[in-house]
Amino acid sequence: MGASTRVALVTGAAQGIGAAVARALSGDAVVVALDRKAEGVAAVVEQLRAQGARAEALVADVSDAAEVDAAVDRIEREVGPICVLANVAGVLRMGAVASYSDADWQATFAVNTHGVFHVSRAVAQRMVPRKQGVIVTVGSNAAGVPRMGMAAYAASKAASTLFTKCLGLELAEHGIRCNVVSPGSTDTEMQRALWTDEQGARAVIAGSPEAFKLGIPLRRIATPEDIAEAVSFLVSDRARHITLHNLCVDGGATLGA
Repeated sequence: MGASTRVALVTGAAQGIGAAVARALSGDAVVVALDRKAEGVAAVVEQLRAQGARAEALVADVSDAAEVDAAVDRIEREVGPICVLANVAGVLRMGAVASYSDADWQATFAVNTHGVFHVSRAVAQRMVPRKQGVIVTVGSNAAGVPRMGMAAYAASKAASTLFTKCLGLELAEHGIRCNVVSPGSTDTEMQRALWTDEQGARAVIAGSPEAFKLGIPLRRIATPEDIAEAVSFLVSDRARHITLHNLCVDGGATLGA
């Protein structure tokens, strides 16, 4: 299948890292930008089309298995066979475990873990007969290093990370690669929601001994494009012998742990 006919499905594409991944993949693929935020995903697709890319917007909630199956079926029928899947959709709900609500816990796993399962399963079912495809899940460096107030987020990302590796092991015999990109602090709406003032970025870079949080050795916050470049590499033929890998893109914040 030539580059001109590749179809790339990107979830969580309405903003932040998802939108950056959609832009990064649009150079050599037809991008299907999927998100539950209709206006946001439509704006991203409009921008891509204005730049000459082929792109389609699709509204669906990854936490709903039936919606996901219907969306993937529609893509395969109306756009083409999905060659690339980027699982980027994610949510963050902060809170200490002792006071964390059932609703927040369930909502976090519904998107960050169940969503990855729903979309990956639907796409893998179609990739296997073709014996071709690449899946990348955007996780988090929090999946391997404890974070105060982020137990649900970290646990959900740890689950989706190991899920993706297990999926990669199962699909390897079919020539399908599955990898993870784990960002650290990245300048997105989700990150900025954690900042209390204009010094938020500086505080993240410096770290916080009181919160047992290391700073960022490279002394900068990642941009969504930094993460998108890592995803773009892993879905390309340059990474054709890489699978079951977790590429951490956090400026050294977790010291390679």
